Amino acid sequence: MVSRIKVVNDVGELVTIFHAADTEVKRRLLIDLSTGWITIPKIEEKYGIEGRRALLYLEKIKMVESQWLTGEQGPEKAYHTYYTNVQINLMGGMDELADIVFATTLTEDKLEEYENRIIDMIAESEGVFVGEVAESLDISQTLLRGIIRRSALLQIKGYKIEKVSDL
Repeated sequence: MVSRIKVVNDVGELVTIFHAADTEVKRRLLIDLSTGWITIPKIEEKYGIEGRRALLYLEKIKMVESQWLTGEQGPEKAYHTYYTNVQINLMGGMDELADIVFATTLTEDKLEEYENRIIDMIAESEGVFVGEVAESLDISQTLLRGIIRRSALLQIKGYKIEKVSDL
């Protein structure tokens, strides 16, 4: 097995690290994925829809890799953790840290409220600029980026926020 290290250099990436296993389902799924390849049907059988959503989040933050395996029903996509270790090496201002801690500790309801407001802004377009959203929500771009990193539904591509495609 190849040993890969996830190096965290950006204070904003702490949000993804802390939320990779912030629920019992995510924690157990992450452990299972670190021990072997698992298909979506097996994940859904063991963890239900919450397991599929957890996998979507882990895929979004690039913590898992996938490959096609031959199963009983033919080829099936299987997932496994990409990294074997995490190294955190960062420095940031207190204002950035405050925003990141805030984004990390948002309740699920508050996160969903932010997600819904951002999705409404995206609506018919192919994305919305980070600066526009931060200004509209009256929050810093650091906090906004933390919220997006935590979200399983949204991602940042370049300077735009877009919806994540389903698995």
